[in-house]
Amino acid sequence: MKIVLTGGGSGGHFYPLISITEAIEDICAERVLIEPELIYMGPPPFDMNALFEHDITYKPSSAGRMRSYNAFLNFFSIFSVGRGVMQALIQLFNLYPDIVFSTGGFAAFPTLFAAKLLHIPVVIYDADASPGRVSLWSSKFARWIAVAHADSAGKFNKKVQSKIARVGHPIRKEIAAPAKEGGFEFLKLDPSVPTIFVMGGSQGARAINETILDALAKLVESYNIVHQTGAANLDDAMKIASVVLKGSRYDHRYRAFGLLNTLALRMAAGIATVIVARAGSGTIFEVASWGIPAILVPIPEDVSHDQTENAFSYARSGAAIVIEQHNLAPHVLVSEIDRLMGDPALRAKMSEAAHAYARPDAARKIATILLESAIAHEPA
Repeated sequence: MKIVLTGGGSGGHFYPLISITEAIEDICAERVLIEPELIYMGPPPFDMNALFEHDITYKPSSAGRMRSYNAFLNFFSIFSVGRGVMQALIQLFNLYPDIVFSTGGFAAFPTLFAAKLLHIPVVIYDADASPGRVSLWSSKFARWIAVAHADSAGKFNKKVQSKIARVGHPIRKEIAAPAKEGGFEFLKLDPSVPTIFVMGGSQGARAINETILDALAKLVESYNIVHQTGAANLDDAMKIASVVLKGSRYDHRYRAFGLLNTLALRMAAGIATVIVARAGSGTIFEVASWGIPAILVPIPEDVSHDQTENAFSYARSGAAIVIEQHNLAPHVLVSEIDRLMGDPALRAKMSEAAHAYARPDAARKIATILLESAIAHEPA
């Protein structure tokens, strides 16, 4: 039994593949099944070590990003896409897997196109409230369509509605549960005050970083701040913070990190009372699984339509507050944080709504569909 995984270009597309792989491993162990051969196909993966850890074979194929606006670079992308389709055709023909699973994104297109030509069954998953172009296109020939947000189902063609299931977002087991003990000691923070966890994502978020640093002197009077700045922004953030907090008796309440490793992430989540974050679907569902009230600042709509829709979809559940970036200012952010911190009943309602939104069995549901579909496709 062979399953090809594809999707990528970002952690939001890549890490769901890893969490589903973990679920496949668990199901095979429980049912005493032989684990399928797993192959990742596409451009260089977001995290090569994760493939090695789960014995996933990597088969490279190129992919070109086709931009939604007129861009001269699209001309060159056409050649990358064509080359990727030919590579994927040859590799899929030689492997002839039982199923191809996609999390969408430009990196998945060549493999999905080749699977369509070779009549290999396809299952797709889309994490955003507004499905991506590759997911909308591939839904026309997919056997099953899994989505994270309830709002996204209605944006697919009416002809495929019977194949859609809302499952939530697959979360890696290693970060699904916050560490409830040792966080203050591990991060060297003040246990006498609440903690605000600022998640800028792997690339950071400049607008959020600047606002946090502008408000830092005020925030540390009442809270610890754990600030994930993005690796490229860490040095600048540390320099600014050192100036802002010079002479402050609360300087020990601020900790900045470029990118938190798994342990530090679990520790920060374990002590956080409120999270400030962008609105990538992966981030939203991680926060939801932790049950922590959130203030979301989506990337502006003219840059990423997905994040705005993700943020408001989650906010409608009652688990988050949205501050659009054009409204983001130090006094606005401090006011919203203070409002949440001053209302334990509201935070409790938001936490309950977050847990309800999370759907922690998403990876297992998709893994079950993949295994059943692959077994059904195997020759008798």
